[in-house]
Amino acid sequence: MTKKKVLLAGESWVSTATHIKGFDQFPTVTYHTGADELLKALKGSDFDVSFMPAHEAQRDFPSTLDGLQAYDAVVLSDIGANTLLLHPDTWIHSRRTPNRLKLLRDYVDKGGALLMFGGYYSFQGINGGARFRNTAVEEVLPVTCLPIDDRVEVPEGFTPVVSGDASHPILAGLSGEFPYLLGFNEVTLKEGANQLMTVSSEYGSLPLLVTGTYGKGKTVVWTSDVGPHWLPPEFIAWPGYKTLFEQMLAWATA
Repeated sequence: MTKKKVLLAGESWVSTATHIKGFDQFPTVTYHTGADELLKALKGSDFDVSFMPAHEAQRDFPSTLDGLQAYDAVVLSDIGANTLLLHPDTWIHSRRTPNRLKLLRDYVDKGGALLMFGGYYSFQGINGGARFRNTAVEEVLPVTCLPIDDRVEVPEGFTPVVSGDASHPILAGLSGEFPYLLGFNEVTLKEGANQLMTVSSEYGSLPLLVTGTYGKGKTVVWTSDVGPHWLPPEFIAWPGYKTLFEQMLAWATA
C-alpha cells in the first residue's frame, strides 16, 4: 500500500545563552526540535512524514499549488505566519513572492488537508506573534484566533474531555481517561465546526480538538502541543498518543 505523504512544518528553534563565571563569560547556541516524539510515533504508520524545520520552511515551504498538492496533508505546528509570508527573496531582496498562506487556502479548497497543532507560535501565539488571525489560513480553519496572546498555561495540568461523538473516526478506540496536558491556545469555534474534545470545565471547556471542512478539503485543529512542554512525557507514553495523531491524519486525508 502506498503511504500518504504529509508535510510537517515548524517545531524547531535555536536558543542562545550567556554563561557568566565571575569575570569571565561565554555564549552558547543550541538547536532544538519539538516533533521528535510525534515523528517517532508515526514511524511504521500509513504516513510518510517529511519534517521541515521552521528555519528551512522560510525558504523551502512550497511556493506553488502544485508543490503543496504533492502532499496529502500539510501540518503547521509551532510556526508563525511570518515565516511563511517572508520568503528570503522578499525579506532580504524586496522581491515579490507568492503568498503561501493564500496558497494553503487554495490547497484545502481543492481537496487538500490542513492540520494546525498548538504551541507558542500557533494560532495567535505568544504576545500575538504567530499572527494567523485574519489570514487566509484562519479562513479555512474550523476555529477563529483571538486578537491577543492566546496561550493558556495550566501548570497543575488538566484532563481533556470528549465533548463530541465518541465514535468519530479520530476518537475510535480511545476509551477511558486521557492523560493530563499543561496548556493550550485559546480559540473560538466557527459555525459548523465539529468539536470533538475540550479542555476541562475549570478552564471554560474551550476547544481542544476540532474538525472542519473548506471547499473540497478537510481541516483539523489540536490546540495543545505534540510534545513538551504542554504535552508531558505521561501523554507521550500513553498508547493512545500514537493512535490519536494517526487517526487525525487518517480522517483528514480520507
